[in-house]
Amino acid sequence: MRIGVPREIKAQETRVGLTPNATHALATAGHAVRVQSGAGSAAGFSDADYIAAGAAVVDDAASAWDTELVVKVKEPQAAEYPLLRDGLILFTYLHLAAMPELTRVLLDSGITGIAYETVTDRHGRLPLLTPMSEVAGRIATQAGAHALHNITGGRGVLLGGVPGVAPGRVVVLGGGVVGLNAARIALGMGADTCLLDIDPERLRALDERFGPALKTRYADQKSIDELATRADLLIGAVLIPGHSAPKLIRRESVARMRPGAVIVDVAIDQGGCVETARATTHAEPTYIEAGVVHYAVANIPAACGRTATQALGNATLPYVLKLADRGIDALRDDPRLLRGLNVHRGRLTHPAVAESLGLELTPAEQALSH
Repeated sequence: MRIGVPREIKAQETRVGLTPNATHALATAGHAVRVQSGAGSAAGFSDADYIAAGAAVVDDAASAWDTELVVKVKEPQAAEYPLLRDGLILFTYLHLAAMPELTRVLLDSGITGIAYETVTDRHGRLPLLTPMSEVAGRIATQAGAHALHNITGGRGVLLGGVPGVAPGRVVVLGGGVVGLNAARIALGMGADTCLLDIDPERLRALDERFGPALKTRYADQKSIDELATRADLLIGAVLIPGHSAPKLIRRESVARMRPGAVIVDVAIDQGGCVETARATTHAEPTYIEAGVVHYAVANIPAACGRTATQALGNATLPYVLKLADRGIDALRDDPRLLRGLNVHRGRLTHPAVAESLGLELTPAEQALSH
């Protein structure tokens, strides 16, 4: 199969769809890989690295897209819409529940869009979202700690405190992969850390893992509002796979937070879980609203492009190999990969996306049968 790896054009996106090692694995399996020149440079991979791995390096995006399977990191941008076409398989993060315009473009194009974030494993987990959630969760606490500095408009609180001075208060909303990693870094910094979740079993597991160092609370709305107003750093780490994120931090709660407190909304690529959050970029990652510093970068892992690319590539390669070997039939062979199918030749195939956008659903198996 012909596989294309275009250079990412989303603002400050540093990741790339395939590493040279993954490229070598595909080339060894007999597939032809085209990598757009410079696609891996921000992640520390040169064109020469890809050539040595067996890829053909092409000068323009159109040549990378003129393939049977395109492997990316982020959803297509407006400048890439004309490159979408019927019969092309696109394997990338899509996050369509928060992007009605992109959803319509993909449906109109006839493309087959497989979203990393809805592929599952045999335990029902999200193996292609997990590595980026790990990176994003760890960066979220680091970014929040920096945003608390006075020079960025923050309260001037050092999360770990110093002898004789209390540490900062960190509140993490959501006990999934992002929340766990955010809490881990906050605890490592010495912050007074509390995590909220709606799953008692998850809270119990986190309590057993971290002991009394991590405070846990059930995430009812009263507790969320109460803890948000006392936080120096609030991290939104809520995920409902395929759905838009629920707005759990209300505007009035933000207004009651301490001046200079910080919100990091990691859920922003699914619409955000904070009513006052709007997507930002690494070039301008923060803004202040109601006296609170907001950090809502929609591609947080791009801050550490090399680590993120390697982690993502480790997870995606087995699935890329399946798609390269079998094409659309790989979806029929593997029900867990099939759950990643979001659009197929004009049909919307993921229930959560259809529900979030109020669009007609065609079950994935039925869509493939046409």
